[in-house]
Amino acid sequence: MSSIDLTQPDLFLNRELSMLSFNRRVFEMAADPSIPLLERLRFLCISSSNLDEFFEVRVAMNKHRHNMGVNSIGSDGSTTSETLVRIREAVDKLVLDQYALLEQDLLPSLHKEGIFILRRGEWTEQQSQWVRRFFRSNLLPVLTPIALDPAHPFPRLVNKILNFIVSLEGKDAFGREMQHAIVQAPRSLPRIIPMPEEIAGCPHGFVLLSSIIHAFVGELFPGMQLNACHQFRVTRNSELYLHEEETEDLKKAVAGELLERRYGEAVRLEVSVKCPRHLSDFLLHQFNLRESDLFRVNGLVNLYRLASISDAVDRQDLKFKPFVPGLPEGLRMEAEEEPGSLFDIIQKSDILLHHPYQSFAPVMDLLHQAATDANVLAIKQTLYRVVPDSPIVDALVRAARNGKEVVAVIELRARFNEEENIGLADRLHAAGVQVVYGVVGYKTHGKMMLIVRREGRRMNRYVHLGTGNYHSITTRYYTDFGMLTCNPDIGEDVHNVFQQLTGMGRAPRMKTMLQAPFTLHKGMIELIDREAELARNGQQGRIIAKMNGLEETEIIQALYRASQAGVKIDLLVRGICCLKPGIKGVSENIRVRSVLGRFLEHHRIYYFQNGGNDTLYCASADWMNRNLLRRVETCFPVLDAKLKARVLKEGLRLYLADNTGVWNLRADGHYVRPKSNAKPRSAQSELIELLGGN
Repeated sequence: MSSIDLTQPDLFLNRELSMLSFNRRVFEMAADPSIPLLERLRFLCISSSNLDEFFEVRVAMNKHRHNMGVNSIGSDGSTTSETLVRIREAVDKLVLDQYALLEQDLLPSLHKEGIFILRRGEWTEQQSQWVRRFFRSNLLPVLTPIALDPAHPFPRLVNKILNFIVSLEGKDAFGREMQHAIVQAPRSLPRIIPMPEEIAGCPHGFVLLSSIIHAFVGELFPGMQLNACHQFRVTRNSELYLHEEETEDLKKAVAGELLERRYGEAVRLEVSVKCPRHLSDFLLHQFNLRESDLFRVNGLVNLYRLASISDAVDRQDLKFKPFVPGLPEGLRMEAEEEPGSLFDIIQKSDILLHHPYQSFAPVMDLLHQAATDANVLAIKQTLYRVVPDSPIVDALVRAARNGKEVVAVIELRARFNEEENIGLADRLHAAGVQVVYGVVGYKTHGKMMLIVRREGRRMNRYVHLGTGNYHSITTRYYTDFGMLTCNPDIGEDVHNVFQQLTGMGRAPRMKTMLQAPFTLHKGMIELIDREAELARNGQQGRIIAKMNGLEETEIIQALYRASQAGVKIDLLVRGICCLKPGIKGVSENIRVRSVLGRFLEHHRIYYFQNGGNDTLYCASADWMNRNLLRRVETCFPVLDAKLKARVLKEGLRLYLADNTGVWNLRADGHYVRPKSNAKPRSAQSELIELLGGN
């Protein structure tokens, strides 16, 4: 056994900085000239949106701890205050690069394609007249300037909304002298306004809402002298703080907290680089922020608003090539003939679906068939992120109205989907569905559906398990595996999980599945340790795992032990990774890769060679502390040999061969794109060709 202490801080990377490293990789996709231009713009916007959420959640949490005097130490040995300083340094560099890329690369490239953001100082007389008419007809009626004086204190400004600080001189109609006013951009209007081609002088001309307000803000203060007008935006803490044990009605409590989320504690102030110091200091004082919370940006204060340009411009040559999702062979042959019962097909063999390359429609079709099948007695489903008007919800409503026993376990606390989930709960409850909200203190994150069907004298269970959500949009953009099966052992395991979620009692022993928070964490460590023991006994140890995040310290330590024993480990980690690969005597047998592309990599796949008797699981859970110990998660084995081979190839080996969208993690926490003279290979492109329906 190695004498190296695997708990020492220098064996772990900082969680927050690792998250920022992921966002840096998203930004680098925007800088990649091999990607279509409008998709590059979209990646830039995603990196901006990701940064917003990072401040709303992670920075907010660290600042809250710091302000409360809790200077906790992370697994990497950094204190909260040290982490905040390092976050600031990394964010400064990222934001500077974001705006430089926009100004120096993306906008000039868009101009060559006839796509212009028309700047205020460059408007022609005809364009200025059009903008003035737009201001007076669309903006002026809904703008509400707020003068700041003793009768008009500084307003409560909504999280991430565009605002303007205005500096004034003179007296108003009541003889009042004032220095400052606030103008809020209407949330009801888009931030990017298309201008008619004959006015713009180009095929696609756009005007920023901020430019329009800036140009004519003086009309809101007649008779006053306008000295300055500068845009700003405040980012607030968006975590919901619920004392669940003391809450009698979780839905009402969540709804109440949502009202306050928009006005949470301020954590970041963004202003234009041209905003003078005395105005930024004034704003910092109003939001109770420090100079370290101020970010000056060279352009509009919310880059994410530019994403609407990609949607508005109909230039398919500047976007990813469209594709049609395919179907597995058995379902494809069935679709070409007379569509039959999915229950009959699943009885013959398990069905593996690989989204978005393969359609999510079979899952919805199964649910719709169950809703009208006279032999179906009950349907139970977990819903984490689902829009209230989705086909999934329509089927559950229809099933309830047809007299089925329908149970929906809705996770109200799915971050930033809480309001939609409350609407979803209301709709299902009104239709007669039994709606429950899971277990107090544990988010229900597992993705599973159970259908109970009477077949002769038997009651059979049909199950869908997946690595992703039942969301009609994310199924088109997230890579996930889903499995349809009537395996009786899996069916019984899923039944037992639902019993835990809706009732009470001790957790029963699972036959095939692993489940958080009871057996998943321990089970994964045992599987890792088994590979290590095999390697110590002279056999070849092999682990390949793919996930969104790796942070849980005991899992990392188990991987280090396996590496020390000689196990070859490949980790495909899209986002956070706190493990350090390539450390002599600790992790030289571990390789960590992050693959990004057209779709968001969302699989959770865990493969263990097990001396030739290989074991492969798909899961709803990452190797994160929250997933393994504080959530209800499912981890299911792929038992069919052909399907196991598919997951191994499509979900792991193709990604290990990718040399176009890959970054390798170094022991110092930096990610590098490997240079290769080999033929370019993209896992996502190959999967579109292999599985797509084109």
